[in-house]
Amino acid sequence: MGRDRLTAGAAELAKRYDVRISGRALDRTGYLAGEDDVRAEELNRLLRDPDVRAVMLSRGGYGLMRILERLDADALRRDPKLIVGYSDATALLSWALLSAGVRGIHGPMTGHFGELPDSDRGWLIGLMESPQPPGEMPDRGSPIGAPAPDFGVVRGPMIGGNLCLLSHLVGTPHHVDTAGAVVVIEDVGERPYKIDRYLTHLHLAGALDDAAAVVVGELIRCEETSWPPDPTAEAVIDERLRAAGVPGVGGLPIGHGDRNLAFPFGGLCEVEFASGTVRLLEAAVR
Repeated sequence: MGRDRLTAGAAELAKRYDVRISGRALDRTGYLAGEDDVRAEELNRLLRDPDVRAVMLSRGGYGLMRILERLDADALRRDPKLIVGYSDATALLSWALLSAGVRGIHGPMTGHFGELPDSDRGWLIGLMESPQPPGEMPDRGSPIGAPAPDFGVVRGPMIGGNLCLLSHLVGTPHHVDTAGAVVVIEDVGERPYKIDRYLTHLHLAGALDDAAAVVVGELIRCEETSWPPDPTAEAVIDERLRAAGVPGVGGLPIGHGDRNLAFPFGGLCEVEFASGTVRLLEAAVR
């Protein structure tokens, strides 16, 4: 992500908030956004600062899993503040919920915020500010996976995000329990066989078996390039969810696409399969 995208997103946020951009936001150390010690220290400084009320990541990539053990959960627990992000931030949102009991927001990062439609920006701002349950998400999906239960509606905490991260968090202290949960999955640049691998791993680890439902977001550049594109990523997900016996709703604009509908990470939600409706029943802020 370049400076122009970061600046544009921050300018949109500054229309409503006092925005500080870290001087290290565009650091690079190989494939990481700076050295681990520096990134952990900077994030801890924000978590300990009483004037900081929300931390919105600047970009995605890789590396948050490397610093989770260094983060100050006590500081976040004493002074809860919003953490907003997606993609690699899936790990950070899981850490905040499990280690500090703080519900973050899976949603656009600063570098993406300036490119979103006004409606999606407004939806995120509503989640960041209002203690009222957000209600029905603006977009609807379509059935995918195993047949819906006879009663047609399930409830559970809405968790998840990047499928690759969810798979790799299994077996660590930062894997959020998926039993009874509505699990969101999305990804970018993963070929169908890798999506199969991640979902099969979750299934074998028992991390899908008791999920209430799966909500499938965007699958950007997840097509096969080396041989005929069969099956598609969507077909793989449908087959793997059927094998796990989990019903789902697919096609919501969550993740790496041109849009990115936000949701409270860990907030109670309701999925109505017949209409493809997802209702958010708990707010991100309290």
